[in-house]
Amino acid sequence: MTTKTPIALTIAGSDSGGGAGIQADLKAMSANGTYGASVITAITAQNTTAVTAVHEVPADVVAAQIDAVLSDLDVDAIKLGMLLSVPIIEVTAERLAAFDGPVVVDPVMIAKSGDALLQDAAVGALIQNILPQASLLTPNLPEAARLLETDEATTPEEMAAQGQRLLAMGPKAVLMKGGHASGGTCTDILVDASGVIGTFEAPRIETKNTHGTGCTYAATIVAVLAQGFELTAAVAAAHHYLQAAIKAADQLHIGHGHGPVHHFHGQWT
Repeated sequence: MTTKTPIALTIAGSDSGGGAGIQADLKAMSANGTYGASVITAITAQNTTAVTAVHEVPADVVAAQIDAVLSDLDVDAIKLGMLLSVPIIEVTAERLAAFDGPVVVDPVMIAKSGDALLQDAAVGALIQNILPQASLLTPNLPEAARLLETDEATTPEEMAAQGQRLLAMGPKAVLMKGGHASGGTCTDILVDASGVIGTFEAPRIETKNTHGTGCTYAATIVAVLAQGFELTAAVAAAHHYLQAAIKAADQLHIGHGHGPVHHFHGQWT
């Protein structure tokens, strides 16, 4: 009997510098034992210091990529990253409606360099069309604040409260990521309708090489979900992997700005 290969699909933008986006997603999926397929929504001219150009892939081409993958590959889980525009959000949402596996939404809005990766007009479309289909939403503190049109949470209690407010937008669970908070400990809080179902803490690692952490975190969760693990276990595994990837980031010497995490720290140094 042939054992099924776990397959995950990432729908996101391309990072020419290789540290975030589609490239980070596929690295994280591969490093965690899952085959990664991809749908490219935008092509960015990007390195460790800036995003210098963004080319939007036509919505019909995005739709064709999704159809091509889902009509042939037995996809177990899907990750959504940079969706950029209303037309891309709408065609993606249409295709998700026919998918019955877990969907993890990383609401990519701003690059590490500060450049916009989601058009202002598309925020409402993301909330209306995508969040109700999310098994898990994974915002960092600025993204959560923008979705809720409020100030950033500053304490674990405020993070949990904002997570509950985001649940009202439709996702089944929310992972509030505390990497943008201050203090020596990073705290991530997982909530669902029953309340806080997971708290994940790690010492803050002093490094500038954190490009692609959000993409990597969500992609790893999807990779583990594709293998059949339940949500809390998948988040715990992804949290452990990401912390190790950040800790090993300074072993790499990539670019002159915010370098990538080391996705393959377990394979080579």
